[in-house]
Amino acid sequence: MTTTRMDGMAPHVPHSMIRVIGAASALGAPAPGTAASPDSLQSGGLCAHLHAIGLGVDWLETLRPLAAGVPAQAAAQTGADPASTAESTEVADMARRLDDNGRFARRLADHVAAVPPGSFPLVLGGDHAIAAGTWRGVGRRCGRSPGLLWIDAHLDSHTDTSTHSGNIHGMPLAALLGVGHPQLCDIPGPTLDPARTCVLGARAWEAEERDLLRRLGVRIFDMEEIAQRGLAAVFCDALSIVRADEQAGFGVSLDLDALDPGHFPAVSCPEPGGLAPRALTDCLFSLRACADFIALEIVEYRPELDADGSGMRWVRELAAAALGPSTAWLREKERRYGAANYAPLPAVFQRGEGVWLWDTDGRRYLDMMSAYSAVSFGHSHPRLVQALTEQAQRLALTSRAFSSDRLPVFLERLCATFGYERALPVNTGLEAVETALKAARKWGYQVKGIAPGKARIIACDGNFHGRSIAIVGLSSNAHYRAGFGPFPPGLERIPFGDADALEAAITPDTAAFLVEPIQGEGGIVVPPAGYLSRCAEICRRHKVLLIADEVQTGLGRTGRLLACDHEGVRADGLILGKALGGGLLPVSAFLADRALMDVFGPGDHGSTFGGNPLAAAVGTEVLALLEQLRPWERAERLGTHLIQSLRDADLPGVRAIRGRGLLVGVAFEPNFADAGAIAERLLAHAIATRDTNGNVLRLAPPLIIDEETLEQAITTIVTTLRAFAAKRTRLADSVADLQ
Repeated sequence: MTTTRMDGMAPHVPHSMIRVIGAASALGAPAPGTAASPDSLQSGGLCAHLHAIGLGVDWLETLRPLAAGVPAQAAAQTGADPASTAESTEVADMARRLDDNGRFARRLADHVAAVPPGSFPLVLGGDHAIAAGTWRGVGRRCGRSPGLLWIDAHLDSHTDTSTHSGNIHGMPLAALLGVGHPQLCDIPGPTLDPARTCVLGARAWEAEERDLLRRLGVRIFDMEEIAQRGLAAVFCDALSIVRADEQAGFGVSLDLDALDPGHFPAVSCPEPGGLAPRALTDCLFSLRACADFIALEIVEYRPELDADGSGMRWVRELAAAALGPSTAWLREKERRYGAANYAPLPAVFQRGEGVWLWDTDGRRYLDMMSAYSAVSFGHSHPRLVQALTEQAQRLALTSRAFSSDRLPVFLERLCATFGYERALPVNTGLEAVETALKAARKWGYQVKGIAPGKARIIACDGNFHGRSIAIVGLSSNAHYRAGFGPFPPGLERIPFGDADALEAAITPDTAAFLVEPIQGEGGIVVPPAGYLSRCAEICRRHKVLLIADEVQTGLGRTGRLLACDHEGVRADGLILGKALGGGLLPVSAFLADRALMDVFGPGDHGSTFGGNPLAAAVGTEVLALLEQLRPWERAERLGTHLIQSLRDADLPGVRAIRGRGLLVGVAFEPNFADAGAIAERLLAHAIATRDTNGNVLRLAPPLIIDEETLEQAITTIVTTLRAFAAKRTRLADSVADLQ
């Protein structure tokens, strides 16, 4: 027995242990390749992959066929009829192969039935003939016939008398239903209930197979129906059939030839027009929430046809999707082991593509938040992912103790794109703000002549520049400050949007004015027209640096390359972040001309990871996308439509719709609703976003969103808010009636 254990210190999951049984048989198939599948999957890291997502995995054993029966010999009698001899030989060969398959299936059934209680059997074939043993064993293990979802390009419902090919792997479903040769039908264990059995993904069969299943009452969801209705809807219906008896439980038998061979060619019997692996993977995530899901079988992988390893990766993904921890389990572990500095909404995301996110239940959401503007180009943008992976395979990190070939190009293009002479790369937006504050203070002392230790920096009420001790010292949010003082001196605030207040606050010791052109976390607050340009003029006149924090507003978010561009303002220092990393990794920078940046010398400031080759490669590609796509133009057009549509809807309880481009806030009356509760309701309607300061709902989708998708989002938002208001009114009326 070969055992690979990956449980170690693995946390408890709903299935305390995944028990893997390899079934290295190709006895029923036309080619021997599937017999190598279990060994290939084991050596290819399937257990490690499952362990990495929180599962305990124990590879119990790999069963192999015993010595095969003796092949039939042609009749040797003189004068024997050749046709008769060939026919008898074929019959004898069929009998031998049925006997060999039956013996293997019986052994497999015995081993599956013996899987310890509380464990979850994962059977890896082998050809699909092994299913005759797998599911009889599962039935014996749970004491009754399980429901079964058979995912396959074929119906596998021939018998020894109806088969066209003679291949035994075309017979197991009929045998499990009690129809066919005794060698496959009489394996100990309950037969399947046709009313709780269905086939999904079929597209190739003979008439005898379909007639048999229809006569028995097995539901067939073929590819034609899937194309018409969509895989998600069909998968949901299939689950309702196989789960009709929750006490019995259900299993899934996945023949990989159900997948389209254009994506997954490494199977014995490829058929064109199959399921997309990604779409099926998303559906399998829904199994995690099914407490009555009791066994999984994956068959027909042929490693010798998988030259690039993509098939192996898909098998790992499919297994992980079906078997991984549930949403509830993951949330509980995050609460138990994570610091309580965040309160995430009740969804756990596992994949993103474009403007969409998928959770661990397989549900799709429209991302209307973009990770606080970091995902402006959408999730997993192909060009950015390519830049990341190619560079990661070359060089990821050297520290700034050495130069890399990627950083100089990134710095040059940063400066050229935004019109500055120098750039200092860091990781997070917070680091970039801290860099700007240090530069401003040192400039104040070295250039402006402020007395040592007296430099002052002004920010605005309602700002959000980060959460370091120094930056929190600039915050007006009591929650951000509570318990973290004392704060560094020389930091003060003025009202946002009030240029006169800025002029009144400036003294000879003022080094810089730090401002967000539009306050994001402050509630999507847009200052009065002309505010920023007047602040720039005031700062120039008083020899004060104007530093613009465009971590959230930069790179096209507000309908211009920079939010400062709305008023033609060029700040003395520019802070960039979030979208600069393409939503893949933290990349930020502080930009300024030499007069400011040259206050830094070697050792004055640094970061081990700042400007690393990986970040530089991704950042350079982000700048290329900016130049080619000009996303601010789309942001301006769609943002105008979004704001106007929400205003025209005259939504109850809304006191303001404000923003620029695709950075929009819906501000609610305090007595109407909590914006956090509205965000949770939208999450239930597959829109992912969050509330922000001042009872405001943030709407900031990736800048690549199209008109149709945005229109759907608007409809959902309007419908949800109106439904919330109607329910609130009904509740108020009920209370009034009781009084």
